[in-house]
Amino acid sequence: MIETKRLLLRNWRRGDSALLHRHCNTPAVMRWLGGAQPRARMTDVVRRLTRLQERRGHTFWVAERKADGAFLGFCGLKRADGGDSSVTGEIEVGWRLREDAWGQGYAKEGALASLDFAFGRLGAPRVVALTLAENRASWGLMLRLGMTRRADLDYSDPEWPAEMNPVIVYELKREQWRA
Repeated sequence: MIETKRLLLRNWRRGDSALLHRHCNTPAVMRWLGGAQPRARMTDVVRRLTRLQERRGHTFWVAERKADGAFLGFCGLKRADGGDSSVTGEIEVGWRLREDAWGQGYAKEGALASLDFAFGRLGAPRVVALTLAENRASWGLMLRLGMTRRADLDYSDPEWPAEMNPVIVYELKREQWRA
């Protein structure tokens, strides 16, 4: 789908839900996502992401390291879909990588390629990213990507417990990307 210097962002295929469960369903990786989930939940996530790819032509793609074919997690684009979200329908960039891939620039590399796809191929006027205020690593990357904090768009997601709200929003406009 998308190739970078070190990554292949590709469509989901058979066996990937088991890899997602093994590598990205750990207490550390899932700390800000409600904790480790049952295997069936990871299978549902992959089904949903696969359907998004089929319907929209983009999704949170598998992030595979080109050097050895290792499954690192996912990175890409989807439509924001929170029920009470202030950004429902907007293109959202997101990532989730296994813990031993953190701090090596993979998330930034995949996110930059995804943003290029969003603004180039999809013609998006803006892209949003969502996280929690306590997730400093996540919003730190959003800042390094050139995104701007939009506190006016923060919202409470009724599907998350109170301690995981509000969801905070970052934004990158096409004009910012071009600059």
